[in-house]
Amino acid sequence: MPKPQAATIDPDHLPALAAEVIKQAKFPMLATMDGDQPRLRPVSPVKVDGFTIYIANLRSYQKTAQIAANPKVELCYMDGEHNQVRITGLAEVLSDRPLLEDIWRKNRLLEHYLGSIDNPQLIVYKVVPNRVTYMQEWALDYWEVPVE
Repeated sequence: MPKPQAATIDPDHLPALAAEVIKQAKFPMLATMDGDQPRLRPVSPVKVDGFTIYIANLRSYQKTAQIAANPKVELCYMDGEHNQVRITGLAEVLSDRPLLEDIWRKNRLLEHYLGSIDNPQLIVYKVVPNRVTYMQEWALDYWEVPVE
């Protein structure tokens, strides 16, 4: 079986193509390290700002300890056409109270589950990208997307 032929991609369009995958896929997989064992799980971002992704979490979850020990993470989005975007970066705890309040207001499920923005279980990670790659439907060629 021949390798699928990738369509020609204009490098200037890569940010828009990658942003569209993120918009369509909505629920990426988050990879962390548990010692020397990779761990992968789906997450539901609470905010997307370009390629900076915000993820709500509970302090009691295993990924909290994993990120504290090693903040290097990767998110992988895949849309219905099998286009992929990988965001490699560092997860940092969001400490900007006005931004946290904005996220809280726009994500009513947080209140439903946690009751208050001041619930000590709430933690929001800001995944700051240092690398973003795009792959078009099984073409097996990754394109570097500029990170601003």
